[in-house]
Amino acid sequence: MDMTKNNNTSSAETKSSIWGGRFSSGPSQLMQDINASISYDQRLYKQDIAGSKAHATMLAACGIISSDDCQQIHAGLGQIATEIETGVFVFSEALEDIHMNIEARLATLIGEPARRLHTARSRNDQVATDFKLWVRDALDAVDAALADMQSALLDKAANHTETLMPGFTHLQTAQPVTFAFHLMAYVEMLGRDRGRFADARARLNESPLGAAALAGTSFPTDRHMTAAALGFDRPAANAMDAVSDRDFALEFLAAAAICAVHLSRFAEELVIWSSDRFGFITLSDAFTTGSSIMPQKRNPDAAELVRAKPGRIIGALTGLLIVLKGLPLAYGKDMQEDKEGVFDAADSLGIAIAATTGMIRDMTPQPDAMLDALKQGFPTATDLADYMVRELGMPFREAHHASGAIVAAAADKAVDLEDLSLAELQAIEPRIKANIIGQLSVMSAAAARTSFGGTAPDEVVARIADAKQRFGI
Repeated sequence: MDMTKNNNTSSAETKSSIWGGRFSSGPSQLMQDINASISYDQRLYKQDIAGSKAHATMLAACGIISSDDCQQIHAGLGQIATEIETGVFVFSEALEDIHMNIEARLATLIGEPARRLHTARSRNDQVATDFKLWVRDALDAVDAALADMQSALLDKAANHTETLMPGFTHLQTAQPVTFAFHLMAYVEMLGRDRGRFADARARLNESPLGAAALAGTSFPTDRHMTAAALGFDRPAANAMDAVSDRDFALEFLAAAAICAVHLSRFAEELVIWSSDRFGFITLSDAFTTGSSIMPQKRNPDAAELVRAKPGRIIGALTGLLIVLKGLPLAYGKDMQEDKEGVFDAADSLGIAIAATTGMIRDMTPQPDAMLDALKQGFPTATDLADYMVRELGMPFREAHHASGAIVAAAADKAVDLEDLSLAELQAIEPRIKANIIGQLSVMSAAAARTSFGGTAPDEVVARIADAKQRFGI
């Protein structure tokens, strides 16, 4: 066979060949332009070939095609995979999509057996199967990438369990925490993301193959056989649902959108932390850029681009929801619009995860700058209130009021709470005892928060070990 022979035929010949005898001529160029999907669905070639091989094997096992036909189909599909991977395969827009491009090339290579391959299936179940397989692969890739990002966070956290920094609410100094504690918050977020992707994968894993156009087939097929061959848990139970279901794509996009928001939140912190006003971390040249006019600038462009990615991913989710919202069962051509957004979202999420993981490993924390920032905002005011509740038996609201008055006095003197003398503290709340001394330092405040999930260094160390086990890192 001539491996370099391309798939191109005239539009009229192609359309009458694809659609059968009902049509005597081809579509207009505009119809061809709006109808073709090969420019993007060629990504599905591996999944399409895998599905066709499984289908051919099943047809032969059920006596619907001969073993010889099956062998030729497998050999031809293997050659097509090589042609695509080596870049010699010529994709034809006239053949609409990846399915017909491969089928037409297979017919050129092996002749009549190729025309038997489509027995007992439709492009409706074929595309649903291909797309599910592709999304399943994407889910597995995302899970692996998120696990790597968790590993990077855990490694960085393990080195900074006693590095103090301000914890913020409303971006105002709230309480002292450790840098490791802050990073571990994102480990938990990513763990939930992985859980959502795993849930989506579990629900996805039913095979549409063999559902045919919408009502099943009269041929004696074995859908359990093809489902098992393709790694599905079972065949989808209703043929009409099997070809019209795109929940798996929606779930992928929904989980991707939430994950992208988490990445964006972390990216925003990297932007803030690396700014001149904070200086909590530095990023190397690998993840920053300069200015075309200001030679001193080091811009966190990688983080800013990660911060922007949710726009594309949320847009893809919204777009597919709108495509599907009013479609009657079973298949409508509208559903051809299901793939581009998913492909783009998967690409966007993949590069965002990779870039964020790279920045985590690249960033250099600046403990002195973090500690200096704790000299502002009176971060141990809550610890003072807690002391009055615990040691003096005061109701918390009363202690909160007294602590606020002491903060005001320290602000007037432009000193930290721990720099106030016992006499100055007792001038506001006479019941305060000498044992308050030493309890208002930021290190003491952080170390005191030993509750499960708290910021005390020993507790963070325990949670790092726990996270490694829970998330399989």
